[in-house]
Amino acid sequence: MSLYLSCDSLARAVGADEVASALASQDLQRTSSRGLYWLEPLLEVDTPQGRIGFGPLTAADVPSVLDALQGEPSTHPLALGLVEELPYLKSQQRLLFARAGITRPLSLDDYRAHGGFEGLNRAVAFGGDETATAVFDSGLRGRGGAAFPAGIKWRTVRATQAAQKYIVCNADEGDSGTFADRMLMEGDPFLLIEGMAIAGITVGASYGYIYVRSEYPQAIATLNEALEIARTNGYLGANVGGSGLAFDMEVRVGAGAYICGEETALLDSLEGKRGIVRAKPPIPALKGLFGQPTLVHNVLTLASVPLILAKGAQFYRDYGMGRSLGTMPFQLAGNIRRGGLVERAFGLTLRELVEDYGGGTASGRPLKAAQVGGPLGAWVPPSQFDTPLDYEAFAGIGAMLGHGGVVVADDSLDMAHMARFAMQFCAEESCGKCTPCRIGSTRGVEVIDRLLAAPDQNGRDEQVIILKDLCDTLQYGSLCALGGMVSFPVASALKYFPADFGLQSSEADQ
Repeated sequence: MSLYLSCDSLARAVGADEVASALASQDLQRTSSRGLYWLEPLLEVDTPQGRIGFGPLTAADVPSVLDALQGEPSTHPLALGLVEELPYLKSQQRLLFARAGITRPLSLDDYRAHGGFEGLNRAVAFGGDETATAVFDSGLRGRGGAAFPAGIKWRTVRATQAAQKYIVCNADEGDSGTFADRMLMEGDPFLLIEGMAIAGITVGASYGYIYVRSEYPQAIATLNEALEIARTNGYLGANVGGSGLAFDMEVRVGAGAYICGEETALLDSLEGKRGIVRAKPPIPALKGLFGQPTLVHNVLTLASVPLILAKGAQFYRDYGMGRSLGTMPFQLAGNIRRGGLVERAFGLTLRELVEDYGGGTASGRPLKAAQVGGPLGAWVPPSQFDTPLDYEAFAGIGAMLGHGGVVVADDSLDMAHMARFAMQFCAEESCGKCTPCRIGSTRGVEVIDRLLAAPDQNGRDEQVIILKDLCDTLQYGSLCALGGMVSFPVASALKYFPADFGLQSSEADQ
């Protein structure tokens, strides 16, 4: 009887290693995580019907679980039944995370047995032009926030003549409530390696870098070990997958600067400089790392490529809506009953995500808002929860999807303090390159403080006018999205939750 337990860092943080020690005498395999984080540590057991689950477990629960496995497992109070029949998981459309919870992260045999390297084999057979066309035709858009069409970047880098080109993976996942990159790097590292290898041989790049935030030590260690395994087995090096083309890569570790999640600041950091945003043009696709043509994507974008090659562009386009095609791994965090990863095609609503999957607030108090897209994302009130999770639909309500992180709050959260936090966060993380961000964010903290301290209506009205003007200046005058998007959480908090600022609705809507 085989048992499976996640080695994901979140599972370990809540006691998976202690559960594993208690199961030391059993046939136990450490796998990636299903992303059902409210059930971790989640133990799965092979049965003729499929894997059944128990969770969340502690080491003290292990003896009773082993006893139950000798009789009727369903009688155990922590029994979950067939894991893949759990409504949270069964209703998902897992493409990127199809192997999550099933395979061992560093087992090349597991990866290949579940479709690994089929995409690379197709790319080698197709050649560069046909591969770049497949990426373009799939409608894949960057999953880092800007949602720029990936195929355009690929064609641009491929068409640019240079003796050296680079692939850079932005794995500096610093947004609050996001963990999909970490999950994938820890749990399915060969998928990212395969995506980067396909990109390299397609656009003519011979070297790549994965820029990982230092707060992800397990992801860094897993990637480094996976790179050695891939290199030893011919998936990296002088003859990638038998293509006759060379591509190799390495992991670089960031030093904790949020601004290095912006692609040009990341490139400066990779070059050994302080991470400061570069003015564009030139764009990185023409003049990027070390002045050479560089394809920059985040983890989820590059990890989508093997599936597109293996299954075809049309297969990928069949998921999603409008111009938002494929699936998105949404990440539920904050004050939520069932936190975890939900991969679905674009088009489900925020209400479905937060209420149906997430189960509402963990506190049991009424929902107040959800911040979508990280610390610079707008606060979306329940009145807009029926908005489809789609890039254009969210832009239409003054919000963004970003990296797919959703942080839920109940009615006890003070939105005025969250608006102040957004401005303070921007001030602390600004690279200092442009005046609106460097000075404007500091002034923003001061204006909100004056607004909250104003003794009368006239004083509050005056500060609201200044704050709105400042938000406009930041949004339209900043060099990058750090300053440009800090207005989203501030303006949305002011618009939808005026009472938290001591305002009447009419004052906030002026």
